[in-house]
Amino acid sequence: MIRARNLKKVFGSIVAVNSINLEIKNGEIYGFLGPNGAGKTTTIRMLTGTLKPTSGEIEILGIPLDKNEIEVKKRIGVVFEEPKLYENLRGTEFIDFIIAIYKLDREKTLAYLSELTEAFNIDYLDGFIGDYSHGMKQKLALVSVLMRRPEVVFLDEPTVGLDARSAKILKMLLEKITSEGRTIFMTTHILEIAEKMCSRIGIINRGELIAEGTLKELRKLSKTGSKSLEDLFLELTGGEEIAEIVEAL
Repeated sequence: MIRARNLKKVFGSIVAVNSINLEIKNGEIYGFLGPNGAGKTTTIRMLTGTLKPTSGEIEILGIPLDKNEIEVKKRIGVVFEEPKLYENLRGTEFIDFIIAIYKLDREKTLAYLSELTEAFNIDYLDGFIGDYSHGMKQKLALVSVLMRRPEVVFLDEPTVGLDARSAKILKMLLEKITSEGRTIFMTTHILEIAEKMCSRIGIINRGELIAEGTLKELRKLSKTGSKSLEDLFLELTGGEEIAEIVEAL
């Protein structure tokens, strides 16, 4: 569903992503983890066609991204941590815009949207997006993607801004989506979510993919016998000195 070979992005003298390789199959929830500035969002932007790689190859759904970008974008969905929405539109107008731009079946799409808005307690689509809180915008961005039923969904910190109920519904819905053979690629700083949800996990640090596998496979990389994903993550990314830092404070 997602394949990247020697994917690299350089900004001036900074190597943001350094020749990483990814291969993600259908039905997977793939967690892409890393410290701030590690290259997570840059990688997602390259995989979704919003940022051109410096070098390397990307295939989504078996389609080379550089050869048929529009076809790929028709079949994937993307929700970034800070959703970019048209603030002078009402929520209903934004939904109409998405239906038109993707040439969706209006009746079927609105029927599924009605189910999604009820599940996520969205009752504010008649209001202007500029008046929404961050959480309200996040929910609108999510349902505007999910209503399309894309084959691959990219989520950048999907639970940020969501209340506990909505976050739980989202987690269960993502599991249902993958049971249908679709694929989720997600980043999150909440390691408990990744530990419970993700079938496989990749850890990026300073632009390099330093570990990848199931939680069981990642545990084998620990030199200290770390069992939890949080402890493994800190060990692999050099954050194990946290206790000393806190003690010094």
